[in-house]
Amino acid sequence: MTGANGNLNDDGPSNGGGLSRGRLPLDGKVALVTGGSRGIGAATAVRLARDGADVAVTYMRGKEGAEEVVRAVEALGRRGVALRADSGDPEEAAGAVRLAAEALGGRLDVLVNNVGVGVLGPLESLPLAEVDRVLAVNVRGVFLASQAAAARMGRGGRIITVGTCMTQRVPGPGGTLYAMSKSALVGLTKALARELGERGITANVVHPGPTDTDMNPAGGPYAAGQAEMTALGRFGTAAEVASMVVYLAGAEYVTGAEFSVDGGHAA
Repeated sequence: MTGANGNLNDDGPSNGGGLSRGRLPLDGKVALVTGGSRGIGAATAVRLARDGADVAVTYMRGKEGAEEVVRAVEALGRRGVALRADSGDPEEAAGAVRLAAEALGGRLDVLVNNVGVGVLGPLESLPLAEVDRVLAVNVRGVFLASQAAAARMGRGGRIITVGTCMTQRVPGPGGTLYAMSKSALVGLTKALARELGERGITANVVHPGPTDTDMNPAGGPYAAGQAEMTALGRFGTAAEVASMVVYLAGAEYVTGAEFSVDGGHAA
């Protein structure tokens, strides 16, 4: 599968570095990546597997993409599973956590809240139905998945949420609803860190900037303007975002923090 990073089997650096197979940093861990059929989610799932984790991914419509991610995970010698789940549905958002754990040995160590929907448009023209849909997926679904995951995690559990650079800099009109929904995840993350810290569970949020995915391709009609807003003058790749997510899956003394992988978009 050629994803947003150009290759699901990307050979870039991982937490494992030159470690032997038996010493991979996430060896024996079980991870769930929501919205893992493409883009950042797909790249993250494969990078987690490369570092030793068994990985479940959820998808809504991209069954073929999710199955291809699973094949890439299995090619690395790890267990993989694809689960259809609508994160806007309360039962399915929480249920995906249970199904992932059951499919991969009854435990869950890492939750990556990647799924999200983006609706852009003038404030005055946003219908209530769209507001409800965005908040259901981007906020309620993330809360419910985190709640369900925390109930299953022991010490060393990791909750990593994918936000957006628009929580720090909104470059123009039309992003109010999306920025609001993703900003809620910052508060959620900090509160989770406080509530779960005594159990040895960490929570962090990663803010991607303009990232080359099929939803926002580097060659798209608005790409040049987005690239110019970054200090590096280019789009990021899904693999670059995934590397930060996977670092946080192993980091022990990092929690309640925000990490920008945005090429200096917010600088």
